[in-house]
Amino acid sequence: MALFNILKKDGEQPKERPVPQHIAVIMDGNGRWAKKRGLPRTAGHKVGAETFRTIATYCKDIGVKYFTVYAFSTENWKRPAEEVETLMNLFRRYLREAIDTMAENNVAVQVLGDLSVLPEDIRALIDACNEAAAKLEHPAIASLCINYGGRDEIKNAVRAIARRVQAGELAPEDITEDTVSENLYTAHMPDPDLIIRPSGEVRISNFLLWQAAYAEFYFTDVLWPDFKPEDLEQAIASYNGRQRRFGGV
Repeated sequence: MALFNILKKDGEQPKERPVPQHIAVIMDGNGRWAKKRGLPRTAGHKVGAETFRTIATYCKDIGVKYFTVYAFSTENWKRPAEEVETLMNLFRRYLREAIDTMAENNVAVQVLGDLSVLPEDIRALIDACNEAAAKLEHPAIASLCINYGGRDEIKNAVRAIARRVQAGELAPEDITEDTVSENLYTAHMPDPDLIIRPSGEVRISNFLLWQAAYAEFYFTDVLWPDFKPEDLEQAIASYNGRQRRFGGV
């Protein structure tokens, strides 16, 4: 298990703590952060994108293998057109940067979700990211969930399994939990150990519904643009203070 040093505070010596293998975050609070400052919601998303870079880098530095964030849900298309376009432009910018820096940082950036409705140029950038990621050896994985919804993901998995049954490739009685997991966007990843939701909301909001079955949750009132490595440390410290029994004693 990876270990990291908690930052020194008030002259204390750093302490080693184990880190979760997979941390997922519901990036929430960008709009409220901007509203509190009299700024347009788009300004909050831009600062939130910088926070993502900071926290993703920090996760990699302390040994977190998988870092997954909820960036744009299947319901977010209902937001004002200007806000949606701002988010799409942020995705474009980040994916371009990722393609250029992936090898240097040994971080494989991937996008999870129903990508079929994304703008063509963004899908091309995602393909380029996948090609760059395939060349890395044992990278950390940073996943952006874009046009993602947990129920939509499970629905698509059920459809894929149903097609196999219809084709005679799979008997209904042979369908297991692993069969479902293998047809999710996250088939190549372990389930999240820790799911963090900032901004004071205490709900899962259709994020990783299947994968979160035994995840530990951490909620904080800190708005995402204000989320710092120190806040991540507090979440990990809370996680390390719990006993994960997975239904056992």
